[in-house]
This record gives sequence, structure tokens and C-alpha cells, in this order.
Amino acid sequence: MPSFTHPLSSRLPQVGTTIFSVMSALAQEHGALNLSQGFPDFEPPAELLNLLDQAARGGHNQYAPMAGMPVLREAIAAKVAQLYGAQYDVAHEVTVTAGATQALFTAIAALVHPGDEVIVFTPVYDSYAPSVELQGGKVIYADLAPPGYRPDWAAVKALVTSRTRMIVINSPHNPTGTVWTADDMRALADIVRGTGIVVLSDEVYEHMVFDGARHESVMRHPELAQRSVVVSSFGKTYHATGWKVAYALAPRELMAEFRKAHQFIVFTVHAPSQVALAEFLKRPGWYEQLLALYQGKRDIFRQALSGSRFELLPCQGTYFQCVKYAAISDEGDRAFVERLTREHGVAAIPVSAFYPDARDHGVIRFCFAKSADTLSRALERLVQL
Repeated sequence: MPSFTHPLSSRLPQVGTTIFSVMSALAQEHGALNLSQGFPDFEPPAELLNLLDQAARGGHNQYAPMAGMPVLREAIAAKVAQLYGAQYDVAHEVTVTAGATQALFTAIAALVHPGDEVIVFTPVYDSYAPSVELQGGKVIYADLAPPGYRPDWAAVKALVTSRTRMIVINSPHNPTGTVWTADDMRALADIVRGTGIVVLSDEVYEHMVFDGARHESVMRHPELAQRSVVVSSFGKTYHATGWKVAYALAPRELMAEFRKAHQFIVFTVHAPSQVALAEFLKRPGWYEQLLALYQGKRDIFRQALSGSRFELLPCQGTYFQCVKYAAISDEGDRAFVERLTREHGVAAIPVSAFYPDARDHGVIRFCFAKSADTLSRALERLVQL
């Protein structure tokens, strides 16, 4: 095909292929165990797969309503009412999305104007900043300092200006596994009180909070809920990341703007999946099973590495474990994970990839959402380093 010869001015000049794709490709090239990209290597519940088959064979194969199947939106509203005491109007305040990344992008596209400032926390999930920049917004970075990766609320408050339009939060936090507390939410509420700032709350790991702690959703805090767009993910919750089905909740005024953008970004989401998920949400006990599953995997992972030369950082939630490797190598984190993949057959993610300036604290991230066999083989290799 002939090349495009006219000069191009990139909207995202600093953006290349994501580190997740890079490391997964490297793992495949070298036959390594992939603990890099955040997806399970085991299947969704068999009952959910059966429900999907029934939905497809039952005639649910045409466009779903733009906001999502009513039966699924009703199930979502019932879920958050039960878990968090939050009441959302099914008709106007709940929208099904094509994955959490689409929900995050849509919220930013709908609510951020050129010149607006958006505060995000580093290390930061890689989709936030490009989404802001594509709208002509300016990203303002607040640091979560290692090893605890806790927010410094005085520093955050100092970043707020008259142009601050949005604060993006993520708890449980990817990549660090930090879980924010009720005190954190109160501090955030103090900062945004009396302003027009919208909170975009990425809560896709809401059901993976360990050691008896409670997930402090913004939906538990009425003052925050009234100014927040909340995003969560069925893919993370039901081991079905490839389905790309998630949802957003927001007060009517914010959701009206969200849906204006949503209808032109994806319009609608895979209908049979929505029907299957709506039915599966009625099943009791799943969130407790999920928590037990991942806390068990975390504990196995940490116990195995506790006698190794890796230094374990706290893991309060998510299915990620961050470690320092200074006792093993003085390489940069990107070089270290590439060598770990090529020579030792285990792929990880360098945490420097979550910083806009590629700041390197000598920390890497493993994903433990893997089968018992995968984890056993990976840990056997890691403890030998």
C-alpha cells in the first residue's frame, strides 16, 4: 500500500505500544510464564458461560439499548444499594459500557474541556493521561510515594486551581495494591467541597480487598457520590476480561453528559453478555468466593517469596504484587523484567511504565491472577534468583 506522504501532527506524540502488550509479546516469544498483563489464565464460572450460551440462543443478538439492557442496569443498581447503601436511578444514572477503559475515556471525553486540569496519582494506570490529553486537557500529577504509596492530601490540595475540573482516583490501586481508607475519602471530600470538581473513581478491583478491610467506595460517602462517576468491571469480577463489559454510575446530571458521548463512542454493548451477567448477578456468595480465591493466591505468592531475595511491598488489594529487586540486580526495572523474561521464563511489568517521566524506583509488578500450576512454576523460578 502506498505510504501517506502528508505531514502528521500526532495528538499523542509520546505514546507508543503499551508496556502490557510489549511484555506479553516478549513472554510469548520466549515461552515465559506471563505474570505481566493483568488477566486471569483460568476460565469464567461454568454457569456464567452456560447463561451466555442460553442468551445467544434465546434471541438476544440484536442491539441492546444504548444505556444497557434494563435487566442488567437493575441488577447493578440492586448490587450497589446492597453493598454500599447507594441509590441510583436505573433509567438515568446507570450505563453499561464496553469495558472499564471505555467508561473512563467516555467520562473524561464528556466532562473535560480544552484547558481543564485533571489531577491523577502516580504511579498511574496508563489510559488516564492520554484520555485527558485527547480532550485538550492538562494532566496534573500527584505522587503516591513508595513503599506505602499513600496519598499526601496536603500536596494534592496544593495542586488544585481554578482550572481543576476532575480528580481521577483508583482504589484498590493498580499497580501498587494500595487500598484507600475512609480517612482518605474524607480528606478528598474536604478538598472538593464547594468546587465544581468531578471525581472519576476507578473501582474495578472493588471485590479484591484483603485481610478483613472494607472497600471504601465513593458511593459510601454521599458528599463524594453526588459529584462522582464510578466505574467498575464485570471482566475483573468474573474472570472474563475478554468480554469487555463494565459499567458507570453517576448522578443524573453527570450521566446525561456521559451518555451523550457514550452513544457516539460505542453506542451499545454486546447484548448476550448483558443478559447472562444480569442473571448471574442474582447468584449469592460470589463476591466472598472471589475474595477468598485472590487472598489465597496473594498469600501463596507472598509466602513463597518471603524467603527469596525479592523485597515484598504491601499488597492490600487487587491481584498485583509489587516487589523490589535491589538484592538481585542493580539494573533498571525495564532491563530487569526483560532479562527476567528471556533468561528465567517469568514476565513482569516495570513500575516505571506507570510514571510519565519513567521514574525508576527499582520496583516491578507481578500479577497473581493465575492458575495454581502457573503460580507454582513461576514461584519455583523466582525463588532461585
